[in-house]
Amino acid sequence: MEPTKRTEVHRLPERGVYGIDAINAVLDEALICHVGFVAEAGYPVVIPTIHARSGTTLYLHGSPASRMLRSIKAGADVCVTVTLIDGLVLARAVFHHSMNYRSVMVFGNPREVTDPDEKMRALEAITEHVAHGRWADARHPNEIELKGTTVLALNIDESSAKVRTGPPADENEDYDLPIWAGVVPVATAFGSPVDDPVLPDGLEPPGYVTDYRR
Repeated sequence: MEPTKRTEVHRLPERGVYGIDAINAVLDEALICHVGFVAEAGYPVVIPTIHARSGTTLYLHGSPASRMLRSIKAGADVCVTVTLIDGLVLARAVFHHSMNYRSVMVFGNPREVTDPDEKMRALEAITEHVAHGRWADARHPNEIELKGTTVLALNIDESSAKVRTGPPADENEDYDLPIWAGVVPVATAFGSPVDDPVLPDGLEPPGYVTDYRR
């Protein structure tokens, strides 16, 4: 993917990644994204929301009354970001402390999904993004729920990733200091499922819950 003025990484450009496979991998692994835009009143807003990727399209959803939808209908561009933290990088010098991370930024002007079939497919993609296999088990949205949910589609054609890996990068004169340095790995872990208190007796968690894999 060719970088644009908005997606080219200028700060530490060696960390910039423009391969679509790498970008998609980060979008697919992240459970949440943040959508930044300028509201109609002129102030910036960043909203966390669930997302899902289907091919070259990133789907977002929310309330029809949301500021995001009103602003986008008025022509506002958005910047969608996701970040995965892989480690705390502890250097010998405070200045060189960092994190190992994988992040993606997607720019563009989303469209509202109005086609009922695409809207249902988008909601399926969002559901499956959170818990693969859940769409087949849960009740699907009815007409009232569909009307009460806004779905936005954003093309992933102006995006880039930024990635940091590896150990600390200290100054040469600091490597002999008697200070521990290294990386503390960070990982998301899922615990054991907790039943809804009003769940009928005899209902066991499905396999995709007891052995959670996304």
